[in-house]
Amino acid sequence: MEAERNPGMSLDLAWVNGVQINLPSVKRRAETMGTRRTVKKQWQAAWLLRAVTCIDLTTLAGDDTDANVQRLCHKAARPVRHDILSQLGMADAEIRCGAVCVYPARVKGAVKTLEKIGVDLPVAAVATGFPSGQFHLKTRLKEIKLTVADGAREIDIVINREMALNNNWQGLYDELVAMRKACGKAHMKAILAVGELGSMTRVYRASLVAMMAGADFIKTSTGKEGVNAILPVGLVMCRAIREYHQRTGVKVGFKPAGGIRQAKDALVWLSLIKEELGDAWLNNHMFRIGASGLLGDIERQLFHHVYGRYAAGSELPMA
Repeated sequence: MEAERNPGMSLDLAWVNGVQINLPSVKRRAETMGTRRTVKKQWQAAWLLRAVTCIDLTTLAGDDTDANVQRLCHKAARPVRHDILSQLGMADAEIRCGAVCVYPARVKGAVKTLEKIGVDLPVAAVATGFPSGQFHLKTRLKEIKLTVADGAREIDIVINREMALNNNWQGLYDELVAMRKACGKAHMKAILAVGELGSMTRVYRASLVAMMAGADFIKTSTGKEGVNAILPVGLVMCRAIREYHQRTGVKVGFKPAGGIRQAKDALVWLSLIKEELGDAWLNNHMFRIGASGLLGDIERQLFHHVYGRYAAGSELPMA
């Protein structure tokens, strides 16, 4: 079952320009995350398995090859050792990552690998001149269409930061609508590159514009900026999603990405989603974590929960 699409709406500039963010209040709220509540023992293991199912297992390196993309696909299909899942009573739960995320040129290989091993897992691709977005619009739209034709079911696009910085919300909206159209049946995740937007108010406004244009997810970062997935930004974006849902009835997904490497970080992000958006977002149709190294630490923590010790590197060779 796939998540419902966001149909979008006409650009409401009065709504967008009326936003003002109280930064000290945002920081105070973010500082409480992960300190007031903790999950332990079997409940922590359960939350970590939920986090695994929400990971977009990612490789975005210049030296990516067919071989390491194949390896990534196999790991996404079977992310946790079978003996660990058996000990947790989850051997038959079909625990898998949310998606595999690669560059456009690697989509065909990823789709082929997943078909070969018989696993129905979406392939996501970064597009539109990732990570800078500094390409002609015609080129960016063509890249989306080629990537969808290769089998990508999710497209992570990057917004035009110049338009956001200049408060050219109409221009940004028009570009995003064109990108949404180019995606066709593929789901569109709009990367805001929050570290380059300059203020929390602009992050909130860009979030609203992306959702109005039909983005199915809004995503914090490319992972290449100086500031990526941090809790204050996540809080602001979740509040934008919540307001959009309250006004329109449409649920839009959220994806933090960049710098999330430890299991404890994943637990904090899950807590944020539960508290700010509710249980309806605690699944991989509405929440994803963009990460490459996070899965290894989660598997190590699950190994420790089951066996009472941390695994040697050779015991989790694909971590």
